[in-house]
Amino acid sequence: MNSNQVRKEFLSFFKKHGHAIVPSSSLVPDDPSVLLTTAGMQQFKPYYVGKADPIRDFNSRDACSAQKCFRTSDIDEVGDEIHLTFFEMLGNFSFGGYFKKEAIHFGYNFIVNVLGINPERMYVSVFEGDSDVPQDKESFRIWHEELGLPKDKIKLHSRANNFWGPTGNEGPCGPTTEIYVAPSVAEAMEGKGVEVWNIVFNEFYGKRTDQKLELKKLETFGIDTGMGLERLAVMLQGVKNVFETDLFHPLITQIREVAPHLDERALRVLADHLRASVFLIADGVRPSNKEAGYILRRLLRRILVYGIKYDIHADLFPIAVSFVKENYSEQYPEVSKNKEILDAMLDEKTKFEKALALGVKEIEKYGEITAQDAFYIYETFGLPFELLQELVPAKIKNLDKKAFDEEFRKHQEISRAGAEKKFGGHGLLLNTGELKAGSQEELDKVLRLHTATHLLQQALREVLGSDVHQMGSDVTAERTRFDFSFSRKLTDEEVKKVEEIVNGQVQKDLPVGFVEMPLNEAQKTGALHFFKEKYPEKVKVYYVGHSLQDAFSKEFCGGPHVTNTLKVGKFKISKQEAVGAGVRRIRGIVE
Repeated sequence: MNSNQVRKEFLSFFKKHGHAIVPSSSLVPDDPSVLLTTAGMQQFKPYYVGKADPIRDFNSRDACSAQKCFRTSDIDEVGDEIHLTFFEMLGNFSFGGYFKKEAIHFGYNFIVNVLGINPERMYVSVFEGDSDVPQDKESFRIWHEELGLPKDKIKLHSRANNFWGPTGNEGPCGPTTEIYVAPSVAEAMEGKGVEVWNIVFNEFYGKRTDQKLELKKLETFGIDTGMGLERLAVMLQGVKNVFETDLFHPLITQIREVAPHLDERALRVLADHLRASVFLIADGVRPSNKEAGYILRRLLRRILVYGIKYDIHADLFPIAVSFVKENYSEQYPEVSKNKEILDAMLDEKTKFEKALALGVKEIEKYGEITAQDAFYIYETFGLPFELLQELVPAKIKNLDKKAFDEEFRKHQEISRAGAEKKFGGHGLLLNTGELKAGSQEELDKVLRLHTATHLLQQALREVLGSDVHQMGSDVTAERTRFDFSFSRKLTDEEVKKVEEIVNGQVQKDLPVGFVEMPLNEAQKTGALHFFKEKYPEKVKVYYVGHSLQDAFSKEFCGGPHVTNTLKVGKFKISKQEAVGAGVRRIRGIVE
């Protein structure tokens, strides 16, 4: 069974059992507590804690997905047989719909009856309990009495192995049961299997304080499962490691054809980083020196350093872009943007070549590079510590990553202190999660962009139809980012029409105001609202126009905004892209 078949069979199985198929969220999450999407449950966090209603949003308390994930902690480990940066997680979720019995039966039936795995190759683990959370006797009973697993195949594991903490600093969490599959029955008896499925019983809301995890019982229990597609493919395809599966082998074969002298480690690093980079760019990430952009820059520049180090003359970027489109576009249509993705890669290549030429000359001046030297090289020439490891390992043999990170931290503190001094000791003047500004000048720009975003949503609905709904937004001093439900790319004419409508309303010099009212009354006004959000009993409705009744735009919103549309300036759509099945993203600027 190839990987595409596994993905389809998984989603089909759970759809038959009443689950709504929910498209993968972007690798760039709405959740501000994490840098990138690391698990399938991340987009569902609001449903576990009652901030969003699954019945309203996808007509079921149960959902399933194939989710794009990225874990930065594994970047330095890539090159062995198991570690990856980008991977896919298959998951089924329940928000008060079912709990342990159904979740365990689903897992067993899918592995045995759909994938055809001999149950004698299976064994499982359950939480053994500790002073805070009791032993999971219910899961043990279900596995043994209802599904017939012998007691010696049900392992009791500690919190370190069988308790799933919150994603980020806080969130839903709880004990787990894990399913392992071994290559043979004998190896299963010896406990030599690979974990393929983790079933989390979300009974608690966890919050990390002072390196401790405080737990509070959730009002509604939930199910959160994760099954790594890459790991599952290894087991089903009878190969030794993930790089021999159909998810990687064709790409590695193409790299080997143009660079036959590469060793296995180099091939794996290149294949992982190339695939991951394409997915990050497809989700709107661009190389930079901060946050997700820094992760992408690390990947791309490591690829380019390998090209120099191993004397690779072929351009690997087009190979990767073509491979990902061919193998993944059916599930993730956003990776089909070949030219846009390749242009972003080549642009970074040009920047890197310039930085490298200058940086190498600088590096030649040093004998042994200290932490301060390494940070100076990074800050001045854009060559991160990881690339020094590849380029001049002898010169940093006595320097570890922690020392470099400490220099980085010191620099951040100095920068932060300077910002606080500049902005009167207040740091960020505005940070609502959706709106971010660090100075009065930035705040003025953010207010203009925020109001433009409201106009944009209404303009999109007028041009594309009333099925357009907000799926997320983020406003900084540079741009607004607006995600909305729509199944295809906008034509040039549609983009132009949307811009004309927004700018037409701007030129009317319309007042922007709000009224505060009970939620049920606000809903009757027809004001738009974010479908994933659960609102309080009293809300603000911001409107653009002379009154709420005849307003051009009206939305549930906490503000703030400009006082009249003329202050917005000229609005322009700078970019549009797909961020998932049925979800588009627009980036806009004001001039």
